[in-house]
Amino acid sequence: MRTFCYINYYRKIFKTARCRRYYSSGEGKQPHNVENIRNIGILAHIDAGKTTTTERMLFYSGTIRSMGEVHHGNTVTDYMEQERQRGITITSAAVSFPWRNSQINLIDTPGHIDFTMEVEQSLAVLDGAVIVLDASAGVEAQTLTVWRQASGYRVPRLLYLNKMDRGDASADACVRSVRDQLRVQPLLLHRDVRHKDKLIGLIDLITLEEIIWTQGRGQNLVRRKLTEKEDGHKWESAVADHKDLVDTLSGLDDQLAETIIQQESLDISSKEIEEAIRRCTLSMKAFPILCGSSYKNIGVQTLMDGVVSYLPSPSEGHKLYRAFGTELAARAFKVQHDDQRGVLTFLRLYSGEISKGQKIYNLGQDKSELTGSLYVALADEYRPVESVTAGNIAVVSSLKATMTGDLVTSSQAAAGRAKTRLATLLKDPAATEDLMLPSARQRLQALEEQPTGEELADVLLGIGTSIPEPVFLCSIEPPSLSQQQALETALAELQREDPSLRVSVDADSGQMVLAGMGELHLEIIKERIIREYKIEAELGALQIAYRETLAGGARHSLALDRKIAGAKQLCKVTMSAKGVKGIAQDKILKLDKSGDSAANLAHLHPRSLAAIRQGVNTALLHGAKLGCPMVDVQVTLHWFEVGRGTSDSVITAAVAQCLRKVFEQAECVLLEPLMSLQVLCPDTHSARVLADLARRRAQIQDIHVRHNNKVIQCLAPLSELLGYSSSLRSLSSGLAAFTMQFHSLQQMAPLDEEKAIKSVTGF
Repeated sequence: MRTFCYINYYRKIFKTARCRRYYSSGEGKQPHNVENIRNIGILAHIDAGKTTTTERMLFYSGTIRSMGEVHHGNTVTDYMEQERQRGITITSAAVSFPWRNSQINLIDTPGHIDFTMEVEQSLAVLDGAVIVLDASAGVEAQTLTVWRQASGYRVPRLLYLNKMDRGDASADACVRSVRDQLRVQPLLLHRDVRHKDKLIGLIDLITLEEIIWTQGRGQNLVRRKLTEKEDGHKWESAVADHKDLVDTLSGLDDQLAETIIQQESLDISSKEIEEAIRRCTLSMKAFPILCGSSYKNIGVQTLMDGVVSYLPSPSEGHKLYRAFGTELAARAFKVQHDDQRGVLTFLRLYSGEISKGQKIYNLGQDKSELTGSLYVALADEYRPVESVTAGNIAVVSSLKATMTGDLVTSSQAAAGRAKTRLATLLKDPAATEDLMLPSARQRLQALEEQPTGEELADVLLGIGTSIPEPVFLCSIEPPSLSQQQALETALAELQREDPSLRVSVDADSGQMVLAGMGELHLEIIKERIIREYKIEAELGALQIAYRETLAGGARHSLALDRKIAGAKQLCKVTMSAKGVKGIAQDKILKLDKSGDSAANLAHLHPRSLAAIRQGVNTALLHGAKLGCPMVDVQVTLHWFEVGRGTSDSVITAAVAQCLRKVFEQAECVLLEPLMSLQVLCPDTHSARVLADLARRRAQIQDIHVRHNNKVIQCLAPLSELLGYSSSLRSLSSGLAAFTMQFHSLQQMAPLDEEKAIKSVTGF
């Protein structure tokens, strides 16, 4: 009996030890040198294999003991019920794992354009990215979108050609599509090795080694140096590719070119070639391309080697945050509600250290908060830790005000010191250009006056992620009045998690209105409300998010003189409005600087000006034609008189009323969302698909052939694409697929405008 107890005791110890190993990716965080950390994201078009690749990485690093499959619904990073049922990624997931004495912190992102906000949030905090391409399709529509987003955040990237096991896969075709469509210099580092038309391994064009994956689940691989005697044609082809690679690199990297000149030979060591590739990748002069097939367990280990070898460490990226020195600097990139732990905020640490229960200061909202528990994440599993160091991803509970995109530091004094250091640095124009992100540049362009160093530092540090405008609207109703409060709470939580979801209350009907990025987006939100919050909410019919603008201009004067609660309220205002394309938010209200108007407005009190701005914003929420928000409108204030004791709300109401009259007098026109649509269909069904697109008012831009399929690129109004998924399936016998994303707003023809008004109002 005693022996049995001892055995049972040791069995428990070993079982616990194995569990610790299972989570070892998080435990390695603290001792790791910051140079050995890689913060990367996996980005791609739908179904290119992001989640499968992530799953294989976790398995080969020893973080998980068995590989899940997307179609079985048991992968680590697709942990939401909807993700497992649909076989798609909806929300980004953070995982960490060790590899080659380094630690990789990886974020798996969605591929569907409806969830592009998740990609945008993640990109803001990444040091590097892996762009996964389907080797049989090359660069696809969503690949272009994520590439543009990554370029906007200046994220160094490498490309991974997945699905190389397919018969129609072609590395050369993919390299051409990268060069032609992404307009960058690709560096092909691998060639595929096939036996009886089956992918069995890769040729490393740097070391001229053949890597063959033997039996097992891809864990066993054999490296062998290619020789002229044994490999003949294979060796000649690899040597030619190797010389092309060195030749391309020497034209991009001065250091390698100097080495070649000194040696008077192209026989360069593989270490020097790898260093040259790393320098070119970090400076984004070129982008390495690696090959493999994640589903067939080939090429994942070489991809992880590539991540460690070529992508930057935290100390090599994000120079902006060096102004904080050793103080804490971290950016929130995801907010999530957990049943047990409450609100969890994911923070990427750039400098300093964060501890459990630490007080932090939010620069964006000018607030101090106290952190609760501190965790390290493996998808939906959280391991409590005492502290997290720079370069890593921390999960913090109990933050009430911090939103996605907010920058936090240890104290207000630390924020002040960082701003002062940054303002000093920004006196050098070259340094300013080096630190400028496109989102910050847009905000600076909107300013009328040249910003001071402090203001410039504020803009650079306080900038959040840009939120795209929603294109779909629908009403949402609780099943009964008793659940109204619960539904409002659920929507507030979902809105904090997903900034691309907008919730508003219609002033006329009192209905709650949801606005989102697509049909799938709003469908997922409804499912989450039913499944996670247990509220059987009802969604109304989908409506297009139309906008209105002014075709002409008008001017109107309004005098308001009445007694309210015994106090006399007097306000006289003269305003005009006209359509101005692409007007910046802070330039919407303009003061008339001519003659009498300038003299009248010179004495305008700042408090009255704030009330006038509020009135302008209120008026722009509803256009005269269909009550849709107004865009591209500039309002000019010509005359303003106010009586003593007149309240701010009366001024706001007078301005809004005056502008409504102006909008009625000027000609209002409807703008509809125009989508960039890409349809992939078999050649045999293309005629029917093209005829259907013509009926949907599509403007065909490009048609090209990819294998036996036609790729149709066009612009089409969103109103004509409702339910397009089922229509396309029936037209093509289920063989066609499409992707779409918002392109721009376009003015509608009078007949189409009439139809839109009828569909919204019913008459």
